[in-house]
Formats: sequence, C-alpha cells, structure tokens
Amino acid sequence: MSRIRPNIEAMAGYVPGEQINDPSVVKLNTNENPYPPSPRVFEAIRAALTGDRLRKYPEPLGDTFRKAAGEVLGIDPDGILIGNGSDDVLTILTRTFVPEAGTIAALTPSYLLYRSLAQIQGAKFAEIPWGEDWQLPEAKAFAKADIVFLPNPNSPSGTSVRIEKLSAFAAKLPGLFVLDEAYAEFAEADGVPLLKSVPNLVITRTMSKYYALAGIRFGFAMTTPERARDLNKVKDSYNCDALSLTAATAAIRDQPYYAELRSKIVASRGRLKIGLSELGFRVIPSQANFVWCRHAEKPSKPIYDALKARKILIRYMNYPTDEGLRITVGTGEEIGKLLSELRRIV
Repeated sequence: MSRIRPNIEAMAGYVPGEQINDPSVVKLNTNENPYPPSPRVFEAIRAALTGDRLRKYPEPLGDTFRKAAGEVLGIDPDGILIGNGSDDVLTILTRTFVPEAGTIAALTPSYLLYRSLAQIQGAKFAEIPWGEDWQLPEAKAFAKADIVFLPNPNSPSGTSVRIEKLSAFAAKLPGLFVLDEAYAEFAEADGVPLLKSVPNLVITRTMSKYYALAGIRFGFAMTTPERARDLNKVKDSYNCDALSLTAATAAIRDQPYYAELRSKIVASRGRLKIGLSELGFRVIPSQANFVWCRHAEKPSKPIYDALKARKILIRYMNYPTDEGLRITVGTGEEIGKLLSELRRIV
C-alpha cells in the first residue's frame, strides 16, 4: 500500500477564498478586478480559437509574452519566467532554491500560501512579525532563510514598504529575496528598478488583479537571465496554455485601458475607506485594491456572517497575531450596497 508523505498528511493545506457561482452575490472577498479585461483580450482569444492554434503546443517559455512584458516594464525578456498564476511561480522558486529541511521565511500576517509551500517542500517555515506600523523588522531575523517571501503591497493589510528600504533589507539577506508584487500596479511605486542593483532579487507578478484575468491563470517572475534559465529547468514543459498566453500578452500591451481602470479603483478605494471610517471601522491606509479593517466596538466574524447572509462576500481572516476583515474594492454600485448593509449591521 502506498503511503502519503508525513509532511503532506500533517498539513492543513491552503484554503482559497470562497467562490460562489451566483450572479446575485456581491463578491468582494478575493481581490478580483471589478471591471472586465481589455477588449483587446477578447479579440485576441477569438483569433486564437480559429485555425490550428489549439492543435499545437503553446510556446514553452512564452516568448511572445516575454517580449511584450519586457518592452512594457523596461527589462530583459530573457529574465522573465512564466507561470500558471503567480502561485505556480512561487512553487517553482521554492522547488528550485529550498532544499529539504531548508527554511522559508515570511512576515506575518501575510499570504497564507507561503506556509503551505514550506510544508510541501518539507522545509522549516519561519514567521517573523511585522514591525510597528507594518514596517520591516531587522534583516537578522531572516539570517537562516533560503528564501524570504515579502508581499508588497502586503495582504491582508494593503500596506507597502518604501523601495529604498527594500534595497537595504535585501542587501543583508544571505538567500533569495522574493518580492511578491501581486498588487504593485495599484501602489505608488514598485520594485522593478531594483532588479538592476539587487542581485538576490526576484519579483513576482500576477495577471489576476490589475489585469482582470483571474479566470485565465497567468503570472510571471522577473529576475536575471541566468536565474531564469535555472528556473525554467524546474517548471513544467508547457505550464501555460495557448489561451492564457494570448490573453496575458494582449492585456499587458493595452496599458492605457488599464490605467483608466486603475484610476477608478483608486478613487473607489478612497470612498470605501471614508465610508468604513464613518461607520466606526479602523481602516489601514491601503496601496492595493482592497482594505483591511476592524470595527472599533464589534467583533469581525459576526459582521462577516451578517454580510454573507445578505449575499455580500468579504474575507474574514484570523491570524495568531491579528484578525479582521479584508474587503475588495468593487464597483461604485457594489461599494454603495456594502456600506448600506453595514450601516444596518453595525
């Protein structure tokens, strides 16, 4: 009888945000973009469905996407690794750089998947608490880590560490520094300029949030061409299908469309923060497409439950060091309905 590996048997596994297939539900729990992707995406997918595109294997390294992304981001396309969502990229990084019984370190609270990646790899997981006001602790706390994962902006808080602090932090790390920038396009700055000066840096991105392609599953990493070549040895031969590559390429080429969406989301984020504050919530200033909050007087879980009963989904998150509500920035109509129901609840 085959036996499951003890570390897999012992782990709980990562639990994604709830997905409910009901169009009447206001879905503000998984940080999806509330607006549709660029019309160019639909045009490109329709074109890909004609002829023999689907009969043939896709580009194994995603060269067309890498060229487009390199032009948009001003980086060497040979330093780009493609993935089936950024979670796939994080898995490839873990498999490449973390030996069994090695160490992954991450700040807490942050993305819960990092722990699962360590458990799957049979590695130790070191959780380091954020400093005061969501600032970085001393780098010496990460001295034994093979990889340090740092989401910036952070989830669930939406806070962001300044780029110059990240550079100084990375210089003190002995292992790989992975800057997880799933929400960077909504922030005031990103870490791409650091690629030229920080040798142990890898930046990961997703097309799920800013580019409104969560249903497509596409992510990528940016690093040196030499490191990308090693990472390509570990990834599946064809880890991204023809449609996801087509959609991602069309999306990243249409920067004016997404800049307009960004303006709407940032404006709605401000409206959401003000509305929650007026209802007695303590809201942390966010650089992402969501906010993290707690009510000053009422516990978070009953608020989450009451909203769910009203067909409004948000995310209740309970960490050992913190708990609260993470609310995705939706459309103006969705935010209005959320605030109206919260007014009745609190």
